[in-house]
Amino acid sequence: MSGKTIIHEGKYLRFCVENHWEYAERTNAGSAVIIIAKTPEDKLLFVEQYRIPMGRNTIEMPAGLVGDLDASDTLELAAKRELLEETGWQADAVQVLMIGPTSAGLSNEMIAFVRATGLTRIHAGGGDDTENITVHEVPAAEAAAWLTQKMAEGYSMDPKLWAGLWLLDKNPDGSPA
Repeated sequence: MSGKTIIHEGKYLRFCVENHWEYAERTNAGSAVIIIAKTPEDKLLFVEQYRIPMGRNTIEMPAGLVGDLDASDTLELAAKRELLEETGWQADAVQVLMIGPTSAGLSNEMIAFVRATGLTRIHAGGGDDTENITVHEVPAAEAAAWLTQKMAEGYSMDPKLWAGLWLLDKNPDGSPA
């Protein structure tokens, strides 16, 4: 059994080989958050942005890295910060629902599903200076159909969106939120 060999390290990623397995590690953050947020008008918040690896626009729930700017960052602080930055909505409270790997065979990155409540509109959103984000507010009852339509239009869709829809009004064990 051999140890890990680093084959390349960039600013944000490290590429490794261990035994026969190639994988990536984040060098700037250990985890990420995906935020499930519904406005007081019962609209789900989604963000649209061009993703270079996909070569097209994607539809996502608001999300971001934890600890990439400050080592003392927490899941809760990152969720509130990213929600406000990307969508313009501020949450009174956030609840970490579950944490797991984003792609266990590819990366060591972990992602936390976080439910945001008590939302107040602060600004239009759109992300930081490095992002060009369009915010979509979709009636919660129509969200699955809207996502399916966007997929048919050629948008790249992360299957975690459907997990987010499940967790909108339910806890991970299926009990009501």
